[in-house]
Amino acid sequence: MSTVSDPIPARSDMGWFSRAEAWLDSKGKGAWIAAMVLGFVFFWPVGLAILAYMIWSNRMFSKSCRNGKSWHRSAHRSAMSTTGNSAFDAYKADTLRRLEQEQQEFESFLERLREAKDKAEFDQFMNERAKDTAEDRKDDRDTA
Repeated sequence: MSTVSDPIPARSDMGWFSRAEAWLDSKGKGAWIAAMVLGFVFFWPVGLAILAYMIWSNRMFSKSCRNGKSWHRSAHRSAMSTTGNSAFDAYKADTLRRLEQEQQEFESFLERLREAKDKAEFDQFMNERAKDTAEDRKDDRDTA
């Protein structure tokens, strides 16, 4: 029995294990981890078997189970694609250009701030060094 919203088609040639695997893959890595935890809670060999299967099939260490898309790539792609509305596309391009310019200005501000901090620290070091050297000379003159 399959519903319209069911993302995994019920095929007669798929066994229950293959259907369960496909269903967990469609839900993502969190579903696999939840199944493993529930397996440990109810009967620990089942949890251990799921953990071993996740490691063996590289589901444990991959970014996602099988979808291959990362959120960052899809967000970047959608930011650069056109909508078909020229006014909105012009507004979006102008806003992105302005944000890039603000980012460059902010990065140059941070660079100037770091340089000023470095200069202040270096000046403080030189002043302390000069003061220590002057005290050492004074002590040498007093002992002589």
